[in-house]
Amino acid sequence: MLKIPEKIKFVLNTLTQNGYEAYIVGGCVRDSLLGLIPSDYDVTTSAKPQEILGLFEKTVPTGIKHGTVTVIIDNEPVEVTTFRTEGEYKDSRHPQNVEFVTDLREDLSRRDFTVNAMAFNETVGLVDLFGGVSDIKNKILRAVGDSDKRFSEDALRILRLFRFASQLEFTIEEKTLNSALKLQNGLENISKERIFSELCKAVNGKNPKAILPLIKSGGLEFLGVIKTPEFATADN
Repeated sequence: MLKIPEKIKFVLNTLTQNGYEAYIVGGCVRDSLLGLIPSDYDVTTSAKPQEILGLFEKTVPTGIKHGTVTVIIDNEPVEVTTFRTEGEYKDSRHPQNVEFVTDLREDLSRRDFTVNAMAFNETVGLVDLFGGVSDIKNKILRAVGDSDKRFSEDALRILRLFRFASQLEFTIEEKTLNSALKLQNGLENISKERIFSELCKAVNGKNPKAILPLIKSGGLEFLGVIKTPEFATADN
């Protein structure tokens, strides 16, 4: 069983005791399974934003349009987001609209990679609908569902892919890698600040060479990053 901090348990218990489903989700589940200490915890729930606001004493409607409420527990923020599906993406980054749903599967199916598409609570246990545990065991990064669709929806996921490959020292599954490189032009729609943040995390990860396929394919040339002799031979 995964260890959940008391403040997160309080959030989960408050939601479940009031008749809603609630789970920790995403990176905190992945890191816990890897034996790492999560930097933060995200909660997903069947409760709607207004219902979340009514259950906790201190809240901030940080992303209420998209279902996210920040709950303040002991002066620390916890992001709580309603189960949702996402509409069409118009800018390679943001959905035009979201629809709140009551099915956890629908929420998990919209996420980027299998290792990030798992949920957990102490009553139900681990919910792994897309093979995340197996991919963690085999150190593989794989898109959830249709990899072309995942990267077309949000091009930032391309950089997240290479960042996770570097930080976790995971191998990228072939179809997922091919889709990322095929759709790399979408990165031109991402803010330079977000790109810089992801690149810094990638090059400071345990395996910075993981980003070489993107560099060698010209995916970062629009930033002035070209295939230099140093990059070309770094993996020899």
